[in-house]
Amino acid sequence: MRVTKARFEKVWTELGLEGAAAPWFDRLMTAYGQVGRAYHNARHLNECLAGFDAARHLVKDAPAVEFALWFHDAVYDSRATDNEERSADLALECLREAGSRDDTRGAKIHDLVMLTKTHQAEPDTDGAVMVDLDLVILGQLWPRFEEYDRAIRREYDWVPAELYAQKRSDVLRKFLQRNFIYRTRLFREKYEAQARSNLVRKLELSKIEGGASVESGVGRQSRGGSCG
Repeated sequence: MRVTKARFEKVWTELGLEGAAAPWFDRLMTAYGQVGRAYHNARHLNECLAGFDAARHLVKDAPAVEFALWFHDAVYDSRATDNEERSADLALECLREAGSRDDTRGAKIHDLVMLTKTHQAEPDTDGAVMVDLDLVILGQLWPRFEEYDRAIRREYDWVPAELYAQKRSDVLRKFLQRNFIYRTRLFREKYEAQARSNLVRKLELSKIEGGASVESGVGRQSRGGSCG
């Protein structure tokens, strides 16, 4: 388990932050444990941190990337359109409260969180690693992808099934239309083929179900009821 207080305290120290890290760790755990978070919860954070441990050598500023991961879904409401903005702002609030004087690093952390809104980043940069980590779930073996897929639907259970299926299928196609889903060579080699297989399979299943699948989707590409 990567989501531990000791780990958060470690990155807190690496960033030169002052005061106790524990209250902010507890605040994050409360956020990630909110009712209704079927996917954007502590398990997702743990998977991101696990992926980061395997990709740490790719980044220039590891503490900044890790801190951004801790905060990237701190605010999550499937009905809202500003989750990333509010999560990024919360990270800045934490840094300022903890006495950070490195505005450049703070701005980088803010920008890293914001990249998870569009999942677009320059290849082979710290931002590319951030984006790829958030999309690792797409390249997991089918049973885990399907589990994730159902969890996303539960987070959007307020969206009518037909509209949800339509919007989510649009999102699937947009990912498949990219030259590469993943922005770093490491993640492409490990996950690209499986991710594309998963997305194609889900689209095919949606067609079999008459285009009314309530389980298609790829996560946070949909916000505020758009589902796409």
